[in-house]
Amino acid sequence: MHPALSVISFTTLLGAAQGFVVGIAFLCLLGEPPLGLVGMLEFSVVLLVTSLGLSFLHLGRPERAWRAASMWRTSWLSREVIVLPLFIGSTGCWALAERLGFWIPMLPLLCVALSALLWYCTAMIYACLTFIREWANPLTIVNYFALGLASGFTLLTAALWVTGNADQLVVKVAVLSIAINALGMTSKLKALTHNASLRSASTVQSATGIREEPVRQISMGMSAGAFNTREFFHGKTPTFLRHIRQVMVVAAFVSPILLLCLSLFYLNQWLSLVAVIVQFPGLLAERWLFFAQANHPQNLYYQRVS
Repeated sequence: MHPALSVISFTTLLGAAQGFVVGIAFLCLLGEPPLGLVGMLEFSVVLLVTSLGLSFLHLGRPERAWRAASMWRTSWLSREVIVLPLFIGSTGCWALAERLGFWIPMLPLLCVALSALLWYCTAMIYACLTFIREWANPLTIVNYFALGLASGFTLLTAALWVTGNADQLVVKVAVLSIAINALGMTSKLKALTHNASLRSASTVQSATGIREEPVRQISMGMSAGAFNTREFFHGKTPTFLRHIRQVMVVAAFVSPILLLCLSLFYLNQWLSLVAVIVQFPGLLAERWLFFAQANHPQNLYYQRVS
């Protein structure tokens, strides 16, 4: 498929912001609130609002976006549209309470619960599409949780260094971040292996009803492109896909893990900041690859485009 850049940026930034809030919440609930807590929460609200703004960029009629919530009984997209503002609102309320000097344990608990629900709703938008086999498996859900937590905890490690928190707290979070990033890499590699092993259940014969062998498609069936050929074909070569997979693994996982390990060894905050900077483009590549690897059954009718 051919994803819009706004969709890739929205889901990547949103996942990191969710993981960041979840990490802060766990520290507070464990009785170790970090220095600069209010600033971190306000920064997370900025990230969440920015991601929400990015989600409007790929809409043809943004003023009608509110209608997406009307199908909440049957649509995971509608459920995501409802949960996201609730999550932003709860995070904003938590930031305001901390700014006013109130500690309300229910607020971080609520943020964790809404973040988990939001990850699940977002993942199920794709995992529920049984006709796209690259998405219709539990690894889609696992990866949304794992990658969001990985990017969020990498960001949290850097934020703890920058705000001058005690080395002991930063070390604990950095070690946890390394473990979560390793888990994210494992789940993503497992998904890539799973997708590479898939074989299409449909063929040109089954799609057209022609049983004779062989059947070859030599034209896309039209003289010019159309919506289907623009939206369901990314137009990249197998070599490009192989390279983007390599870039994704190195930038999104291997480099951040190594940089976080070095930041622990040298107690250097700048290395953790570099880990954040390196990881984000890698996660953008991961999200592009997630969409690009999806083979819609309708592509059987437009094989000459691929």
